[in-house]
Amino acid sequence: MKVTINCDMGEAFGIYRFGSDEALMPYVTHANIACGFHASDPRVMWQTLRTAKAHGLNIGSHPGLPDREGFGRREMKVSREEVAAMVIYQTGALQGFAATEGIKLSHIKPHGSLMGMAQRLDHVAEGLADAALALGLPMIANADCCMSDVFARRGVPFTCEFYVDLDYDDDGRQIITKEHEPVSADVVGGLVIRAVTEGLTRSINGRDVAVTAQSICVHSDTPGAADVARAVHTALRDRL
Repeated sequence: MKVTINCDMGEAFGIYRFGSDEALMPYVTHANIACGFHASDPRVMWQTLRTAKAHGLNIGSHPGLPDREGFGRREMKVSREEVAAMVIYQTGALQGFAATEGIKLSHIKPHGSLMGMAQRLDHVAEGLADAALALGLPMIANADCCMSDVFARRGVPFTCEFYVDLDYDDDGRQIITKEHEPVSADVVGGLVIRAVTEGLTRSINGRDVAVTAQSICVHSDTPGAADVARAVHTALRDRL
């Protein structure tokens, strides 16, 4: 099975720097670029897209909730229409920069709590589907939840990701936190191979839970992210 490696990038803004985007790019296949709501700004978006293009990456939007202080990792009450509008708005902005560079976007990946909410709230998943179908772009999503059910029913192409640098609960859902704890690059290879070959990972309570790992996510704000990405790439070298 072919597996991709995706990374959330371009989350700096103004004079504030965040993550090690370019150091990660040799080890990933897909760059998810923040679009200004939870992080980033127009200049950072453009620079990140240019760098990702130079590395030959697939480039997609990474739309989030409008909450910079919470980094898009705090939930909000939003309607289906609001979800669709914010995803179209943010992705459309990145599409403008992509057109300027002569490329097309390859996907959409919701950020943080927007992704988490879509896994259990039908109206949020429907809003994401509305946006994906309007823009004609596939999604990076999660399996066995509202969003996978809605996307499959409505014909939205999607792949399901596994988070190598986040903990999972006993229901097989990633635990979204405002700040990411360090993970050991020495252990992520084993986690990835087990997720890909067995469809399993270990929850925080020590239970084996089912996951679908068609794409592996590495976050640029995880401490030591470049080492983690390198270990994932090495583990999956024959499957990329």
